[in-house]
Amino acid sequence: MLLQREREELAAAGRRLAARGLVIGTSGNLSARVDDLVAVTPTGGEIGELTAGMMTVLDLNSGEIVEGELAPTSEVPLHLSVYRATGAAAITHTHAVASGAIACTEELAEVPVVHYTMLSLGGSLRVAPYATYGTDELAEHVVKALEGRQAALMRNHGSIAVGPTLAKAVANLELAEWVAELYARCLALGTPRALDQREQEAVIMQALAGGYGTTKKL
Repeated sequence: MLLQREREELAAAGRRLAARGLVIGTSGNLSARVDDLVAVTPTGGEIGELTAGMMTVLDLNSGEIVEGELAPTSEVPLHLSVYRATGAAAITHTHAVASGAIACTEELAEVPVVHYTMLSLGGSLRVAPYATYGTDELAEHVVKALEGRQAALMRNHGSIAVGPTLAKAVANLELAEWVAELYARCLALGTPRALDQREQEAVIMQALAGGYGTTKKL
């Protein structure tokens, strides 16, 4: 089986996201890349119930099916376009509620840096303009929204995250959802306060100096 480890990891990631309420039924899709091969979830599959054998392997350049028994996700153009434009090794996309709510609110073009953890995603969460799912137009919008970012929102659609590993792409998606929920609550309470450039730079310097996000022996 081609990309067996990656296909098993996709199944495990689907179960994790479903358990955390970030996917419902067949909504969303996941993929993992190794060189010029991409393993993707199937169209119409229950994300939380997928197995490694249900994944489909595609050729990154042609988009043709290399191995698999099920038709791949309808968002193949999106996944392949993001891979071609970035150095990502994995992509996660769901229709989670908080990020979806922000993306469905016309007045919100992005989520500003209201919390310092957003800097690990590259900064603000941009909202890519709306386009019909599964189209090259949507793929183009999302690629632009992801420039310099590890996650973005998709207008009237959902959220997407990338990463150097599938585990990191999942973590980035979870963080994006948490940020969306936090921002929605801030809006309900009053005017959200965003960190200015000086404050953001100070956070970055502090994180670099202290090795933020990594475990350390005493």
